[in-house]
Amino acid sequence: MNIYQPHLMTINKVIQETPDIKTFQLVFQDEEMREKFSFKAGQFAEYSAFGHGESTFCIASSPTRMDHIECCFRSVGKNTAGLFGLNEGDTLGFRGPYGNIFPLDKFKGKDLIFIGGGIALPPLRSVIWNILDQQEDFGHVSIVYGARTVEDLVYKRELDEWEQMPNVTVVKTVDPGGETPEWQGHVGFVPHILENDFAPSPDNAIAIICGPPIMIKFTFEALDRLGFKKNQLITTLENRMKCGLGKCGRCNIGSTYVCLDGPVFWAEELAKLPKEY
Repeated sequence: MNIYQPHLMTINKVIQETPDIKTFQLVFQDEEMREKFSFKAGQFAEYSAFGHGESTFCIASSPTRMDHIECCFRSVGKNTAGLFGLNEGDTLGFRGPYGNIFPLDKFKGKDLIFIGGGIALPPLRSVIWNILDQQEDFGHVSIVYGARTVEDLVYKRELDEWEQMPNVTVVKTVDPGGETPEWQGHVGFVPHILENDFAPSPDNAIAIICGPPIMIKFTFEALDRLGFKKNQLITTLENRMKCGLGKCGRCNIGSTYVCLDGPVFWAEELAKLPKEY
């Protein structure tokens, strides 16, 4: 079997999240693949627009909801522009799932604080829905999410839905200058809002963080000041990956390959990596 050969998927639905971000709802064209495919929250895949190339994104939907799978992406270059130009009914290629997973067994019985910035909410969305669909196994769920502007927030419909759910707290923020006159959320960068306005307790809690490296860095520091230990912080480094198979070497940090050893890492694991991260 050719490990680089993608499975064919049909785009059942396209959701325009922002002017440059789309969500695709996808189904396998092969019925056998549709029946046997499985994945876990945290894993990623390679999505290809034929004639343009492959792009690496998380699987943004939950393994508790398998009637289709979803990806969410921003158009930023040749490959993603090719995907962005596809429409409902079109075909794309899919390789995966790859990578390790969020360890839900270690989350059970704990309060969970999800912290995301911008396009980094999709990797969290997979595990958020996974947990909310099994909510009796977990403690309180908090979702702290920010973007540059109100327009840049993704999954607006689901943020509103999560706000209405019992045992769930949603904190939304936009960068200074990104608010509108109608904005009812916070204004400020995610780490600042997290530490100063929300200030979650570290008692029996785990924080799950996803965002640009600079946001992860300052969020870790804010959580440290709030009393969180490294074994209470977990994140994903999926933005470094390309081939998904440990072949291209693009994602290695020292001897660690993010696509093989990650993309999910505890903060105590990251602390052992070379300083280049």
